[in-house]
Amino acid sequence: MTNDAPRPVDGLVTPRFAAPASFMRLPIRESAEGIDIAILGIPFDGAVTNRPGTRHGPRALRDASTLMRRVHPVTMVEPFKLCRVADLGDAETNPVDVMQTLAWVEDRVAAIRASGAWVLGAGGDHLMSLPLLRGLKRAAPEMPPLGLVHFDAHSDTADTYFGGSRYTHGTPFRRAIEEGLLDPKRIVQIGIRGTLYETDDMAWAEGVGIRILRIEECEELGPSGVIAEARRVIGDEPAYLTFDIDSLDPAFAPGTGTPEVGGFTPREAMRILRGLRGLNLVGGDLVEVSPPFDPGGNTAMVGATMMFEILCLLAEARAAFSAT
Repeated sequence: MTNDAPRPVDGLVTPRFAAPASFMRLPIRESAEGIDIAILGIPFDGAVTNRPGTRHGPRALRDASTLMRRVHPVTMVEPFKLCRVADLGDAETNPVDVMQTLAWVEDRVAAIRASGAWVLGAGGDHLMSLPLLRGLKRAAPEMPPLGLVHFDAHSDTADTYFGGSRYTHGTPFRRAIEEGLLDPKRIVQIGIRGTLYETDDMAWAEGVGIRILRIEECEELGPSGVIAEARRVIGDEPAYLTFDIDSLDPAFAPGTGTPEVGGFTPREAMRILRGLRGLNLVGGDLVEVSPPFDPGGNTAMVGATMMFEILCLLAEARAAFSAT
């Protein structure tokens, strides 16, 4: 990597509470040219079905991410040395028009990907995974359907809400499978829990071959077993990683749209993420941080920490890809 690669502001020179906030204190760029990984905010909550506020997630995540240093404490990965990383600002969104927002986000992601950069999204509600996946596919139409590592309390494979609404934060992965963006037999959902609307709520997902690891099975397997099963399902082909903050117990992340008790601790989630090193990841996102429901800011801090974990995975994957 050249010496002019984007680097975070040095916290030993400029205090971490100073200067305008950006993701990981990286430079904010308008263009993704020459960038390996672009971090993109997606401030939108027009598709939530319960508590709003995720439109404010990217701003809170940026602020909290100024706490991140440069080197992973366990793997010793320094993503900013492996790859050229920058904050690409926020995707354009329309807070009162879901379909317009889907189109705008897809356009932005496709343009970033066409320039050669991979995308780490920061939401925003979970519907935003759909235009992220669409944008990746549009920029690389030859790419086969992706695998998916999906941390969440909910499967997000419902068909419709409220008498026919097909695009909500509870439907993105059903739409993505229907559109050929994801291979259902290479999807693993980790941490699923909570009450259901109907006894057959999971029938469609299970019927198409999604591997659902409910929180009870995660507890029985332990982190090592969850890691092994996720790696088995995903295999060696390209995959995407999405992390809904409600996969964590609301004791640690109360600021989210649909909290469910009995979730992961941050330490458990971090251990599982670290066990995914070496997967052929080509993009990812972290979603559903709703700052108004957590005035103390802990949810955003936890979310920013998980983003750094995901960034380390993507940086290693991107570096391996560039070396081939």
